Amino acid sequence: MTNLEESLRRELLRTNRSGAYSSSTLVDCNTRKYHGLLVVPVPEIDDENHVLLSSFDCTVVQHGAEFNLGLHKYQGNNFSPKGHKYIREFDASKVPTTTYRVGGVILKREIIFRHYEDCILIRYTLEDAHSATTLRFRPFLAFRSVRQFTHENSVASREYHDVENGIKTCMYQGYPDLYMQFNKKNEFHFQPDWYRGIEYPKEQERGYASNEDLYVPGYFEVPIKKGESIVFAASTKPQKTNQLKRLFQEEVDERVPRDNFYHCLVTAAHQFHNRHVASGDLAKADDNDDRYLLAGYPWFKCRARDTFISLPGLTLAIEESDYFELVMKTAERGLREFMEGKPLTVKIYEMDQPDVPLWAIWAIQQYAKAEGREKCFDKYGQLVIDIVKYIEEGGHPNLRLDDNGLLYSNGRDRAVTWMNSTANGRPVVPRSGYIVEFNALWYNALRFCASLAQDRGDVASQQHLEALAQTTKESFVATFVNEYGYLLDYVDGNMMDWSVRPNQIFAVAFDYSPLSQQQMKSVVDICTRELLTPKGLRSLSPKSGGYNPMYVGPQTQRDYAYHQGTAWPWLGGFYMEACLKLYKRTRLSFVERQMVGYEDEIDYHAIGTISELFDGNPPFHGRGAMSFAMNVAEILRTMKLLEKYSYQK
Repeated sequence: MTNLEESLRRELLRTNRSGAYSSSTLVDCNTRKYHGLLVVPVPEIDDENHVLLSSFDCTVVQHGAEFNLGLHKYQGNNFSPKGHKYIREFDASKVPTTTYRVGGVILKREIIFRHYEDCILIRYTLEDAHSATTLRFRPFLAFRSVRQFTHENSVASREYHDVENGIKTCMYQGYPDLYMQFNKKNEFHFQPDWYRGIEYPKEQERGYASNEDLYVPGYFEVPIKKGESIVFAASTKPQKTNQLKRLFQEEVDERVPRDNFYHCLVTAAHQFHNRHVASGDLAKADDNDDRYLLAGYPWFKCRARDTFISLPGLTLAIEESDYFELVMKTAERGLREFMEGKPLTVKIYEMDQPDVPLWAIWAIQQYAKAEGREKCFDKYGQLVIDIVKYIEEGGHPNLRLDDNGLLYSNGRDRAVTWMNSTANGRPVVPRSGYIVEFNALWYNALRFCASLAQDRGDVASQQHLEALAQTTKESFVATFVNEYGYLLDYVDGNMMDWSVRPNQIFAVAFDYSPLSQQQMKSVVDICTRELLTPKGLRSLSPKSGGYNPMYVGPQTQRDYAYHQGTAWPWLGGFYMEACLKLYKRTRLSFVERQMVGYEDEIDYHAIGTISELFDGNPPFHGRGAMSFAMNVAEILRTMKLLEKYSYQK
């Protein structure tokens, strides 16, 4: 903890169900503009999150001497006030807990985010002290979007109002009031000032502007006795201060301990849950409110493709089919609105991407395996039928079914697949035409839909779908299988992409594959040789032109590396599913060894979760967003598959 080289690269994330969060490094030194103690959506302004309370510095005062436990980085690589040197212990097993020692004073601080309210709670416990002790707290306020910075200005309001055991303040019009309250009486000293030149090194690394000024309205002083605990709340609503201690303990009791790899991933999975409540009161949400899965933290919103790919792993793999149904209820509404050409009433982005309805069918297929085909057909059978019919009849504006049974999509000018990075307004990887995973998804969807028709005795539909699937299968093999034993990434007229990419693995991993057993083994072999890393599959083989495995540097440099060699754990999930499907129990120990590469990550980048992507070359550093839904989902789904194959004879 006292070695900033180590501690500043490790981050913590706490969330609630509105999309609000609290995040910083282990030593509470903010290193991103996205970091903050209370970061909340403000729908009245825009659809971004906003940092209200950036940090909350605690100072121990004894005999007139002050020991500031805070830590900020200023320009010129200056750290102040260097409170990390007082840290003696850190524990994140249930609630992130930091223990400080200042002479004879031992102070424990625990932080928790309320599940159903935009409210952060901090409990300070004085475990030991030999004389009278006072705690002094300075709030650092930002009141700005996570994508911007704040600087000293004359517009910011200095006004504040006393509330029960604290104050409320609001720096700018349009923002909610920020309530800062304690569970006991305290004194607030109004001493307004700007702390200038605070710097965020993660933004520097990413080639962005990286410094800002934060406003401190003054400080609170609270006396504390040995053995006493005091609770602080920062919230967008007033709190009943006599209940803060009880609220804190109730929140602690609800938490799953991060005592093993699986529990860490379950906790991470729950962090992606997102509710939109008509009344605006999360605590009053019911099953009629919209439920979503955020694509990741700290900057991702709910995206359609990510939702369907991550939904089975984040719900079914951890025995939470009820949440699958709630999310799918919202997503189905969005899908139907899109297919019917109506304005979307759901907050799901990129619903128009051509592979989205195909991934929806794949997600429903996983539900059928978990909950039974009869229940699946009752709930989602009509949706599957309608999606297949919609695609077959040419309803999608950028998905054409050709006579050869293959789907064609134009991705030359706009990215249409998950490899969606752009530079100068153009796709970095312009995948267009017959795209390999689109057609693997299509074949799988046709066969799945045919099997549902067979279940209910609809012979005509079954025969039609199987005939179409057979045409797709023959064309798929003729179009994508090359003489070197792997699959072309896309084919557009005379243009064929011979790059060895991971998208071919889907044609093996899905329940229904257009490939022969030998072809499937050949694809898995080349993915193993050229794409496999301890952190998933590379997005491009080192032997292919343009290999760029290091996701570092300014935005443009990172855009060119994003899908040109970086490794993605969620792709590794499909790779391991393909291995188990082909080789069954003989590959169990191999897959278990692969999982170790992810388990190491739990303690390294963002504690208890998996980051967005990794460098494609050793030492495979985690990069991008600190927590990514598809990665967490596919690792959980792989663990479930391991369990299934372990019990098979």
